[in-house]
Amino acid sequence: MSHNEQDHPCVLCGSDKTQPYYSNENSSYFQCLVCELVFTPKRFHLNNTDEKSRYDLHQNNPDDAGYRQFLSTVFDPVEKHLTANAKGLDFGCGPGPTLSLMFEEKNHTVDLFDKYYAFNPQVFDKTYDFITATEVVEHLDNPGKEFDRLYGMLNPKGVLAVMTGMLSEEIDFSTWYYKSDPTHICFFNQTSMRHLAEKWKARVEFIGKDVTLFYK
Repeated sequence: MSHNEQDHPCVLCGSDKTQPYYSNENSSYFQCLVCELVFTPKRFHLNNTDEKSRYDLHQNNPDDAGYRQFLSTVFDPVEKHLTANAKGLDFGCGPGPTLSLMFEEKNHTVDLFDKYYAFNPQVFDKTYDFITATEVVEHLDNPGKEFDRLYGMLNPKGVLAVMTGMLSEEIDFSTWYYKSDPTHICFFNQTSMRHLAEKWKARVEFIGKDVTLFYK
């Protein structure tokens, strides 16, 4: 049976209304006409070994003031929203968890989950006052399913905070540095995020260029 090249349903909203968006020698990208997500089909994804070796290069260190500053775009609005001793999850915390330490310094407790560095699947049976996903959703091959699962784990009045390089009118995709990381396989814009908010009946807030907050 021949594979239909056009047959790439959207990995975020499931729509089959997708069209070729951009391609170069390394990859092809499709865009969903409904939620506007741009994504690359599975055949271009790295295997787990190659993917992990890319992640091992990430030098994220909790003692790095610059890195903390970078994370403060997520930390500040979430922390402001929380009541005392809140319970959080850092989803995709990576090899040098830092955001979780920032919350713990304010007396919140944070569980960690990462496919490679903190594989604690029991977190998915719990509920949380806040969930952070910084620089992780662009790596997901099934972001729609993961997003629904995370949002479903929020307590009432909870907040899901997402940081990812977002597409916007100003960005020229062909030269965009963010897509040259082969582990980045889906790219969101504000329409994609609003689509999720509408589906969940959540309030959505955009902070800076790359941070989206969903309030339950």
